[in-house]
Amino acid sequence: MEIFLLDTTLIVDAINDKRGRAELLDDLLGQHNLLACCSINVTEVYAGMRPHEAKVTEAFLRSLRFYEVTWEIARHAGELKNHWAKKGQTITLPDITVAAVAIAHGLTLITDNRKHFPMPELPLFALPERSG
Repeated sequence: MEIFLLDTTLIVDAINDKRGRAELLDDLLGQHNLLACCSINVTEVYAGMRPHEAKVTEAFLRSLRFYEVTWEIARHAGELKNHWAKKGQTITLPDITVAAVAIAHGLTLITDNRKHFPMPELPLFALPERSG
């Protein structure tokens, strides 16, 4: 069994039944894996949610294992952001925080934005890059 932390783009695609993401998640669950989210995902999803999507969105997000951003994770996210900035790579605060949650809990991140997550210590289930 593996626990997969979902990147927000994947959550949005799954909720909207786009790009085969719901089927991918069903397959992972069928293999006895667990799916997870964190506070960053919840914030990002609700920030872009349309009113008619509220019920489905709430049900989907609450079906996922939830990981909090603790003080230690927030500190590690800041350290990662600083480290990558010194290497000339700007990573957004949401992405770096999602990465820190995954690293702290030994989760595999499912994303189609690999370039946003260059950390070698972060296990990725890399999907094809988003186009457009």
